[in-house]
Amino acid sequence: MATPKAGYRLNGEKIPGTTTIISRFKDSGGLMHWAAEQGRLMERGIIKSLYDKAEKAADIGTVAHAMIEAHINKGAPEEVLFEMLSDNGDRTKALNAFDMYLKWEQQTGIKMLCKYQEIQLVSPEFKFGGTPDAIGEINGEIVLLDWKTSNGIYQDYMIQLAAYQHLVNDGVRMEDGKPFGLKVAKGAHLLRFAKDFPDFGHHYFGDLSDAWEQFKLFRKAYEIDKTLKKRAA
Repeated sequence: MATPKAGYRLNGEKIPGTTTIISRFKDSGGLMHWAAEQGRLMERGIIKSLYDKAEKAADIGTVAHAMIEAHINKGAPEEVLFEMLSDNGDRTKALNAFDMYLKWEQQTGIKMLCKYQEIQLVSPEFKFGGTPDAIGEINGEIVLLDWKTSNGIYQDYMIQLAAYQHLVNDGVRMEDGKPFGLKVAKGAHLLRFAKDFPDFGHHYFGDLSDAWEQFKLFRKAYEIDKTLKKRAA
């Protein structure tokens, strides 16, 4: 998602982004799994430190996602594939994931609304910002979509989707303060690519009202946390 370099602002005031708020209180399970995996790579001598990157230019899921973006924007997915990956085995895996997405696209008949992709939105009521990945239309219904490259599904994904739903339906554009102009359906779609495998998965969450309640609690706790940190400084 295209988070603004200077951060989100509402009437000149800097406000936190959706992922910044969620990250302050997110489940650490995925992080612990990543750290354990990095430890195994260090033991095998593949990387030298915890934050070293693997030698590959990009993981499978990231490349498959980039290919889909090129496809949606009438670009050349195969050029993206060859530019981002040099290993033929990895190219085959990324291409398989891309093909699975195309089958899903054909099955659902989804139409991506390109002019509404990655628009920076802010909430005047709750004072936070966010940049939803994609808006589409399925059988005449406007739907919210989000892309993830990960090896699992985590609860903070649902919380993020719920926050994005609020921004689309009740927020305003950061650039001009005008309403987004669309209303998305109650449910939301998560499109996930595995990092190192040729996998694509679609997850539909039909009701995110509980996730929205959780986000509102996070937003309130975020402000309290800032105050407590100032007191402890």
